[in-house]
Amino acid sequence: MGHLTINHVIRAIYGLGYETMEITGPQMVLTMKLTTFAWNVWDGRRPATDLDKWQTEKRIIKYPSLLEFLGYSFYFPGILVGPYLDLSEYRSLIHETVFDDDKVKEKTKGDKKLPSGRKRNAYGKMVMGLIYLGIFVVFGGNNNYSTALTPWFMEHQLFVRIFLFQIYGFLERSKYYAIWTLTEGASIVTGLGFTGFNASGQSTWNGAANVKVLEIEFPSNFKVLLDSWNMKTNVWLRECVYKRVTPKGKKPGFRSSMITFFTSAFWHGIASGYYLTFLMGGFITTVARLARNNIRPLLLPAPGQPQSELKEIYDIAGTTLSALILNYSASPFMLLTAKDSFTAWSRLGWYGHIIVFGGLVFFYAGGTSYFKKLQIEAGIVPTGKKPTAN
Repeated sequence: MGHLTINHVIRAIYGLGYETMEITGPQMVLTMKLTTFAWNVWDGRRPATDLDKWQTEKRIIKYPSLLEFLGYSFYFPGILVGPYLDLSEYRSLIHETVFDDDKVKEKTKGDKKLPSGRKRNAYGKMVMGLIYLGIFVVFGGNNNYSTALTPWFMEHQLFVRIFLFQIYGFLERSKYYAIWTLTEGASIVTGLGFTGFNASGQSTWNGAANVKVLEIEFPSNFKVLLDSWNMKTNVWLRECVYKRVTPKGKKPGFRSSMITFFTSAFWHGIASGYYLTFLMGGFITTVARLARNNIRPLLLPAPGQPQSELKEIYDIAGTTLSALILNYSASPFMLLTAKDSFTAWSRLGWYGHIIVFGGLVFFYAGGTSYFKKLQIEAGIVPTGKKPTAN
């Protein structure tokens, strides 16, 4: 991570933007792989009783040869921008143990181990990746977050500016959708990502996915949104940072979330915009958790009952607010500098800050106690217990 940071500094000195291809991208992927490898080795030396499910499955007891280690580190389809994978996944791919299943054997002929459908899925990802790339090339040039810094943007009413910003957000993300979908397809060609068979008997290849576009653009809540973006990096942050900084026997909380978001910002680079985005992300995660734990249980239907209108309104509001806050909080990530980020936020009426910090004030100023009382009266939680999401 230290060497990566040095290269981030060099990139900043020479003013290289994110569109310039240089060493930091591949080095970011290597950082994930090598730190995961180190933790897996450490878990291999710990008692199995101290490990959770992921740590038990990924622990390294038998060390790789130099050739195997280099093959893992420089796995070709993911060397530039991912997807990131751990050593156990790489080994199951290379030795084809991931296909040692009776269902797979039933659907293959002769000595063939790989189930059919791999190329079809890979080529489908290639087509979708090219479509996202075309959207970015055709529409993204003059329609991006930096447009908020122009005099033209201020000629519009606040409502129109906020609406335009949602479009800019999708167009900014389309380039990431393109590269991650293309590399997912390349990984599937090698056999990575096999996840079994669907109800109709066709093979599924979702294990190499790094992004779920529909769940990002139309998320049911902010947690679903975060879990669907840069998914492999989320696994790394969760397993190598979030869980590791949480004291044994305690549940992760605000401190663990903020350390994780700061690590993600530091890993991305030294631009102040990264830190603004991930700092905001920590507060967003907290207020989203408070809303889910306090409000959602009151709206869930009883077993066997249809969903209420209030629950439908809650879901629509959750999707709308998640999308609005995403495009607001993600803009510094692309604008890079604090000055440009604050300018853009001010031209949006600081709506993201009003929603997030307004929500925090509401819950901590008595909202949590009020909803806890309602949950107790409704028999959702016993007296003396904190409300929890179902």
